[in-house]
Amino acid sequence: MDTTEILIKIRKIVRSINLESKKIEKEYGVSIPQVLCLHFLRDSENFQAGQGKIRKFLNLNSSTTSGIINRLESKGLVARLPKSGDKRTVTIALTSKGDLLMDTIPSLLHEKLEEKLGNLDNNTVQKVQDSLELLVNLLGIDELEAFPLMQEDDFPKDKKAIN
Repeated sequence: MDTTEILIKIRKIVRSINLESKKIEKEYGVSIPQVLCLHFLRDSENFQAGQGKIRKFLNLNSSTTSGIINRLESKGLVARLPKSGDKRTVTIALTSKGDLLMDTIPSLLHEKLEEKLGNLDNNTVQKVQDSLELLVNLLGIDELEAFPLMQEDDFPKDKKAIN
């Protein structure tokens, strides 16, 4: 049995994600993790959330999340709002500029996939889940954190990660 086709399909998926990431960055000036952060804020109550909630949603460490928020803030897409009564705590809020940007960014691959998977029957979705779980186990990457696709500028300057 030739397993080359499986590897080719995996490479196609990885390549399509990388191409999408580069296209979004070039056309809209934001990385995929930054888009996910904006999306999270857009869906949050009052268009704002604490950094801890954003960090959990993105499944990233605090310093990486801070870097993403810093870059979004410097572009005017989010604002840090001091929490009333506790100046040590801030809330991250989506700005009108960030909201407008979200209206222009097309659906991402993972959103399209989520929609299409939602149209499948439960048995088929379970087969996909089981197949992916098997691949993750065979590759021995089940303990690896599932970061969203990263751009180099999303990592703290002192600790670059290898893509």
